[in-house]
Amino acid sequence: MAVRTPDPDPDGEDDDLSQFSEPPADASNPAWLSEFELAEARRRLPMLYVEAIPVRTDGTGQVTELGILLRSTPLGEMTRTIVSGRVRFGETVRDALFRHIENDLGPMAFPLLPPQPVPFTVAEYFPIPGVSAFHDDRQHAVSLAYVVPVTGTCEPRQDALEVTWFSPEEAASDALSDEMEGGRGTLIRNALASLGLLR
Repeated sequence: MAVRTPDPDPDGEDDDLSQFSEPPADASNPAWLSEFELAEARRRLPMLYVEAIPVRTDGTGQVTELGILLRSTPLGEMTRTIVSGRVRFGETVRDALFRHIENDLGPMAFPLLPPQPVPFTVAEYFPIPGVSAFHDDRQHAVSLAYVVPVTGTCEPRQDALEVTWFSPEEAASDALSDEMEGGRGTLIRNALASLGLLR
């Protein structure tokens, strides 16, 4: 819900501030921001994100494949990325992870989230290139990054065109890293290192 700072009441008699609130942009989630409010918040505050690298494992729990999304930008460029999205006000990190995995990979992906999700790293995205390995033109964002096994069928949704499964060796390649947006190739390598798979 957006709240505007009211002008002072010259008579000092009206303490009802309800007239200054706007209806929520999304009635199912009154804390969701409109496009204007989001743009204003991005100019002033770091945004909290979760990112998930979906993986397939063998019977012993070893990672055999990593799922990377293929997307088309508004300019028509093809880029590779991972499951990513903002955490809503009042939403747990676990719920945010589940929501974004379902949004990007479909309801039949069947992610295996641990009881207490712990990120393998925290990535900081800055609008100014070179501040960190990660870059986002729109905002300063702090992202909690997770490796999440999925056991079901992944059918990309929303703006993802497809999910491609790469072996750990292929995922660590310079060629794939060059296709990843915002420096996420570094994030993939960090994930592989956390799994003991970076050679």
